[in-house]
Amino acid sequence: MVVPERRTRADVIAAVTIAVVCLVAAAVVWARADATGTDSVTADSPAPTVVAATQLPGTLRERWHAADSAASRALVAGNVVVTGDEGTVSGRDPLTGEQRWWYRRDMPLCGVEAQWGSVIATYRDQRGCSQTTMLDADTGARSIARSSYMDDAIRLSGDGTYLLALGADRLEMWRSDLVRTLEYGYVDAPVNPNTQPRSGCELRSAASSSSRLAVIERCPDDPGARLTVLAPSPKEATAPEEHGSRLLTAPGADSAEVRVIAVSDAKIAVYYPPTPATATGLAQPARIAVHDGTGNEVSSAALAEPWTDRTTVTRLGSAIYVFTGKTLIALSAATLQPTWTVRDALGTPASMAGRLLVPVADGMLAVDFATGTTVARIAVQRSDYSGDPISTAVLGDTVFERRGGRLYALG
Repeated sequence: MVVPERRTRADVIAAVTIAVVCLVAAAVVWARADATGTDSVTADSPAPTVVAATQLPGTLRERWHAADSAASRALVAGNVVVTGDEGTVSGRDPLTGEQRWWYRRDMPLCGVEAQWGSVIATYRDQRGCSQTTMLDADTGARSIARSSYMDDAIRLSGDGTYLLALGADRLEMWRSDLVRTLEYGYVDAPVNPNTQPRSGCELRSAASSSSRLAVIERCPDDPGARLTVLAPSPKEATAPEEHGSRLLTAPGADSAEVRVIAVSDAKIAVYYPPTPATATGLAQPARIAVHDGTGNEVSSAALAEPWTDRTTVTRLGSAIYVFTGKTLIALSAATLQPTWTVRDALGTPASMAGRLLVPVADGMLAVDFATGTTVARIAVQRSDYSGDPISTAVLGDTVFERRGGRLYALG
């Protein structure tokens, strides 16, 4: 005969303890889950196809505006224009501004970007800007989510192949399914210790292409800034592969203003600020230095004026444009050297009807892509403009200006 097992008081306490632990663990998982504290409203049907404009408008007037504090530029994706503010990312009808879809979380919104026909939104939790979700541009439907340790503030930027998430202590590269292809800098609880080439470095700026990632960093043991060139997708995401790493020794290299401007498959453009005359050398103007794919400087071009903290860079296809705070500079896609400038610009441009639209004080200049020559001037009615840098985008026959934390639709 089998004698029934007697449960002691200790057994009961142990069972209760295990149950409580399981409940707490489940609650933690649930609290960190993507669905928690989330309000996701998708469109009933995909956004109608927007037809590209075939001619330039004679004038532009404000149609609508909306808060857009989280994005770093005017964003269009698919057939919608995108805004991000107060934890909410919205896909809006370009003509009316009506929300076709929105995605909201009860976390601070670190940044929003658009690439691969999708919208990428990153939120901050106790691990930094670690919660990232990819949304379909035309419907707002969630497709992919990822979570990893990140800095409390990051900047998102895309090169068409990869998305770069840059913080002061670490960066990550993500491919189109949000799988991490590279982590660089500070690593939280590394699986393989000592795989990072340096530690304790401040990552000051970075830019990428499909085959190169260039980083300006300042490391504790270095006398000045360092340019490091990495593979954006090494064999192991946790083991960076360097194409080269060079201490920058040229005049101005010790300045915090040194930054990566643009990266191609074989070249890297770096901005150096002006330097005053010294007992051993002459004053040097601000310049753009071009480095090769391993970090060696190969050419340089002097600039008429130094850049400001308003400087921004934008890509339109393979073309690269730099707004210095006063001037728009076009860089050659092949050499990364300046090819033409538009003075007294107010921000970065956008393409419309075969021309480049450049925001200026009294409207928009339509300029030739190859030469920068003005071919038309479009009057623009701007409300509430206080001199903030303008980021321009175009969808169909609507022109968008992001300035002062708001997005303005002009048509």
